[in-house]
Amino acid sequence: MNRYLRIFGTFARACLVRDMTFRANFVLECVTSLGWMAMNLAFYLLVFTFTPEIGRGTGWTREPFFAFVATGLIVNSIVQALFMPSAEELTEMVRTGGLDAVLVQPLDAQFLLSLHRVDFSSFANGLVGVGLLAWAIPRLPQAPGPGALLLYPLLVACGVAILYALVIMLAAATILLGRNQSLYDFWFYLTNFSRYPAEIYSGPWGGPLRALCTFVIPILLVVNVPARVVAQPFTGQAWGMVAGAVVAAVASLALSRLVFQAALSRYRSASS
Repeated sequence: MNRYLRIFGTFARACLVRDMTFRANFVLECVTSLGWMAMNLAFYLLVFTFTPEIGRGTGWTREPFFAFVATGLIVNSIVQALFMPSAEELTEMVRTGGLDAVLVQPLDAQFLLSLHRVDFSSFANGLVGVGLLAWAIPRLPQAPGPGALLLYPLLVACGVAILYALVIMLAAATILLGRNQSLYDFWFYLTNFSRYPAEIYSGPWGGPLRALCTFVIPILLVVNVPARVVAQPFTGQAWGMVAGAVVAAVASLALSRLVFQAALSRYRSASS
């Protein structure tokens, strides 16, 4: 484990040096990301000028909902900074044969392919998310207890694990197909469902969609569970959600490992 941590530290330092070599581009990426996030926050503020909560009787009033938004920013910034850049490079590596050089290394291929690039500009939204969460928590109708605050980092890690597993399985599709330029688009379409509370998915269409995105592709657990733990009263039913998020994270990681290994077994060198 220490060896892999040292190697990841080397990757991260190299990426930071590269980003600082082109500082204007780094600053521009941060500003662009923050601008997009600011427009979303302005939209949510506009919504709350016309309604006291998102969904009748859901409890997602302004401050709890902004705690939800903050959690989404934190989770997605971690995934987009640590995993998405490497996954996006995999298409070119498969096409040009660069994957061959990875497979002969005396290290785990999944580790190298998912963590060799770090996009530090993506952490900008995460820092804003931390600040937004710090603003929202003291203003919640009911302050979260010590247990909820201790569970929150664990559940955020579970959300990151679920999204990481999804990234790895999409990357595995790249290996099988040889080229998959729609990786990021498909990722955006799926994660778009996690940007809103699960309660809005109701009715004849929303109910099946909520079940699909909870039990088949557990995308609704990514943000909803950690946000609900801190933003709403922690009751006995919350333990079921916590257990479900942990089980979903472990199962997603295990499934992604199997899918990735199966894809590697069917990989054929670009030179063959």
